[in-house]
Amino acid sequence: MSPQEFDIFTEPEGFDVDTLANLGPLGPLAGIWEGRKSMDISPKAGGANNQVYIERIELQPIDPQTNGPQLLYGLRYHTIIFKPDAPETYHEQVGYWHWEPATQTIMHALAIPRAQVALAVGKAAPDARQFEVRAQRGATDFGICSGEFLERHFRTDSFVMKVTVNADGTWSYFEDTLLMLHGREPFHHTDKNTLTKIAEPTPNPLMRRKA
Repeated sequence: MSPQEFDIFTEPEGFDVDTLANLGPLGPLAGIWEGRKSMDISPKAGGANNQVYIERIELQPIDPQTNGPQLLYGLRYHTIIFKPDAPETYHEQVGYWHWEPATQTIMHALAIPRAQVALAVGKAAPDARQFEVRAQRGATDFGICSGEFLERHFRTDSFVMKVTVNADGTWSYFEDTLLMLHGREPFHHTDKNTLTKIAEPTPNPLMRRKA
């Protein structure tokens, strides 16, 4: 099919507006979660620093999104992380998880308040209980963008996140962020945690209106 023959403008019709029923492998992640089975290994002046943390993450369904014929179902999320012995925020993150049923593609868009964003991608079956997404610095589709200070001194070359949905209803993740530190060897900044559900998700706005 030539570019002139491909319709990039007409949106799909008659699709299911129930996001919670169409999230594929992202379905088990919907809801509000807390986790304490954690470990953050980050770079410090004296070497690697190991830090346990408390995490609260809310993943709520959004209405289906269309880009012309493309149809996406997704979760909007907000993560806040604290140290067990300190009241201030240790890490905060916002973004979206998207599932494209037609191509069995997972997309993870994230932003952190240190002037950095990323868009990671992966493939998975609709009923997959494990999946991973990846982003690479320099990519123009699924890449990483940082502010001047981070780009110069803590350059992020790649990001990988692996998610496992556990049989007991919890889910776990492992993240590996490859940092190129100014004047040092590459450093694998890793995070892992297991999350337990504390509240159910709220149906997306179209479904609430329909109900």
